[in-house]
Amino acid sequence: MKKDIEKPTVEGVTLAIKLDTSKEEPHWTVHLINSNDFELENVMVASKGYGKQNGEEQLTSTLRHFFEQVGARSVQQVEVITSEVFHLFNEYWVSYYVDGKVFDKKFTFVPDSIQEENLMFIPELNAKGVLHA
Repeated sequence: MKKDIEKPTVEGVTLAIKLDTSKEEPHWTVHLINSNDFELENVMVASKGYGKQNGEEQLTSTLRHFFEQVGARSVQQVEVITSEVFHLFNEYWVSYYVDGKVFDKKFTFVPDSIQEENLMFIPELNAKGVLHA
């Protein structure tokens, strides 16, 4: 039965969107942060954007990223994100295994939350970005 399925709580794993100014053209990148003392295995990140603009529904393509391992206390860049989708809900569904158990969590950046006014220093990235709360 569905109620008998164990659903472990995700802890120590989050997402951040970093403003990268190291190149001539600044751009934004999405990063998975593992703050745990153990590695994550078979990590799948599915991303999509959805919402409305001028009364019309908008939906981006769904992108899927797979990482065999994300090390303990490490960061994995997931994708580049363009400012053209910042007015949408930007959703990231993260699934991974630890000791044979599956963990999953949805992280959603609400419309217009990804902007320079919301930047904060993120020690794991050693840079400024928007950290998912």
